[in-house]
Amino acid sequence: MPKKLLNFATTLGLPFTPAQAEKLLAYGRCVFDKKELLNLTSVADFDELVSRHLCDGLAAAAFIHAAHRPFTALADAGAGCGYIGFALAAAFPAASVTLLESLEKRCQFMNWAALKAGFTNIRVQNVRLGQVSTGPFDFMTERAMGPLETVLPLCMAPLQPGGIFAAFQSEKAQAVCPGAHACGFYAYTLPGEAKNRYLALYQKEETHG
Repeated sequence: MPKKLLNFATTLGLPFTPAQAEKLLAYGRCVFDKKELLNLTSVADFDELVSRHLCDGLAAAAFIHAAHRPFTALADAGAGCGYIGFALAAAFPAASVTLLESLEKRCQFMNWAALKAGFTNIRVQNVRLGQVSTGPFDFMTERAMGPLETVLPLCMAPLQPGGIFAAFQSEKAQAVCPGAHACGFYAYTLPGEAKNRYLALYQKEETHG
């Protein structure tokens, strides 16, 4: 399993060490161990969890690395059980990663998993998007929360000016939002798949005056 994460990170040009891979896998085992009790995921086996979900998070990390910007305050909106946020936290141990989730039982799970897997740079917030009291963030991700045109304005609000929002998409799709500048797509392919997936990227416009 570490080899799959390391090989995928290499294909993305993302620096990722065996120790980072093991830490992310420790979190993944927390998910798999509690998946039925807490209804966390529908994956059939651990390999699927790694390939579909943890690697998705590493794709977002690869974009951050390629952007060559000092992103230090990261957030994942609608974090679910934490796939994307934990991958970001593993890839960037010096960054602060905030996981925003409305379901209390999932927040409790993520706090437990962070403690068990040894993540010290994760903060979990039990909030609905639009009720975020922390921030501003300089980078935010979102996966499977709903239509992009609905999610986009909610995710732009907690970003600082110049911050980047990345929405996971299976196809190239865009939306329009005041104060948000569409800046293209980051394409990647998950292990075992032939079709591209995308991060739709938006930058929060700078305010003047």
